[in-house]
Amino acid sequence: MNPTRVLITGGGGQLASDLEGVLGDSAEVSAPRRDQLDITDDAALEREFERLRPDAVYNCAAFHNVDRCESEEDAAFGVNARAVRRLARRCAEGRARLIHMSTNYVFDGARAEPYGEADLPNPRSVYAISKLAGEYAALSYAPGALVVRTAGLYGQQGSASKGGNFVVRMSARAREQGTLRMVADQVLSPTYTADLADAIVEAVGSGASGVLHLTNAGSCSWFEFTEAILDLAGIEAELEPVRTEPVEGGADRPLNGVLARPAADAAGLTPLRHWREALADYMDRAGLVAAGAARPT
Repeated sequence: MNPTRVLITGGGGQLASDLEGVLGDSAEVSAPRRDQLDITDDAALEREFERLRPDAVYNCAAFHNVDRCESEEDAAFGVNARAVRRLARRCAEGRARLIHMSTNYVFDGARAEPYGEADLPNPRSVYAISKLAGEYAALSYAPGALVVRTAGLYGQQGSASKGGNFVVRMSARAREQGTLRMVADQVLSPTYTADLADAIVEAVGSGASGVLHLTNAGSCSWFEFTEAILDLAGIEAELEPVRTEPVEGGADRPLNGVLARPAADAAGLTPLRHWREALADYMDRAGLVAAGAARPT
């Protein structure tokens, strides 16, 4: 049964905004921004639950500045783990379905093959450990919870905490500087949040629970992704591939962040389109495609 009263935490963010758009036609949706609802504030959460009495909660709130998490461990665990536990308990008490967002970073990325839902996580950063703890909290405290792992998100809303999404930032930097250096040994499946929102809503409607991997199809390095962005934008800039180098005090990033989806496929969920097609669609809608640029078919 589709929910009729929905709470989306992390309102105003990329995915939260697209979920609000998808769900708003069929449900009463509350999507407060962080300054309106801080999920680490249990009293504020209690008031929102009492006001809305949601039958589904989509937790898009997260501390996802990966490098800052290394130096702000308490804040990372406060948002990504402890608050999720309290949120899950409230969902259980109110019989609300919890849909919790997670990340490919829970895997160490040391192997060549994509990671499926049943593969054992091995987080290698404060961010990743805190997100995995949040997964366990959601699944342990909220019966029927759904945890969705994804990767490389970008969307129309942008990411305020990072100064705009990756596509916008790289386009602007290439125009301003005329040259970019980009890692070519980190591989993932960049994911358009409009596609992801549709996939999550489909999964919830199907009654899926446990852990699912949902990303756009195909995979590429950050270098290849950036190359595709510049091609579509018609930006002539020098793009130099580089290897990942450890940064003192920085987070360990998985070299292989590609997620397989055997559980999602077994549930009969619709595969998301290829990342190149999704990127071209997003950039077209955002007015970032150069006139005459070739689009993937």
